[in-house]
Amino acid sequence: MGFSEKLLGEGEHVILHTRTHWKALVLPTIVLLVVAAAGGFLLATVPTWADWIVLAVAVVLLGIFVLKPFLQWMSSTDTLTNRRLITRSGVFTRHGRDIPLRKINDVSIQRGVLDRLLGCGTVTVESAGERGQIVLHDVPDAEVFHLRVQEQLLAIEADARDEGGYGRAVEPPR
Repeated sequence: MGFSEKLLGEGEHVILHTRTHWKALVLPTIVLLVVAAAGGFLLATVPTWADWIVLAVAVVLLGIFVLKPFLQWMSSTDTLTNRRLITRSGVFTRHGRDIPLRKINDVSIQRGVLDRLLGCGTVTVESAGERGQIVLHDVPDAEVFHLRVQEQLLAIEADARDEGGYGRAVEPPR
């Protein structure tokens, strides 16, 4: 599920669009393999009348531990435009948050050993809004994402300075 260009304002364009790193699907994949192997073994060894019970348990386990995380991964996106940071998530009920870049105070990055090996990390964006911060977990190429946000913040600051906005000291009127 990609980001719809029709949701962009006039003059707004996408700088970077991403979803959670594939490492979020490692555990569901392991569960899929274990449930398939155990289910196959049990179907071959249990009496015929118990086949439906084995299948029902397998379907429930696969739905909860494989299908649900996969659908969450597919439906969660983070998009950086030249004006805002947009997060969208949710399978049936969509949740979203837009933070105008002018409201961002700080952007930080955290990468553990495994994150550095896999090329991902956690990006925390502090905003001046009521809700304070947004934490983006398992962002692929987190350093690139962090860099692009910083570049956009500097561009907005430069534009404000050029237009006589908050970025430049202005002589008080006499």
